[in-house]
Amino acid sequence: MTAAALLVAQALALPLALDGESASNGSTGLAVISVVSIVFGYLLIAALWYFVFRPRARERRKRSSKGD
Repeated sequence: MTAAALLVAQALALPLALDGESASNGSTGLAVISVVSIVFGYLLIAALWYFVFRPRARERRKRSSKGD
């Protein structure tokens, strides 16, 4: 397993480690995880657009498929 995959696995396991904190009064951990997951989601969408859907990436895919 690569270091990046290990880091992602640990980040995804973090909500399970809260052990029902959202049911009690102290929900700071849950708020932090929510903000981090929202930011990660936006970064993932931005990376997907940049590497797959922007016009320059589409042109590269068209050029590489014509060369085959």
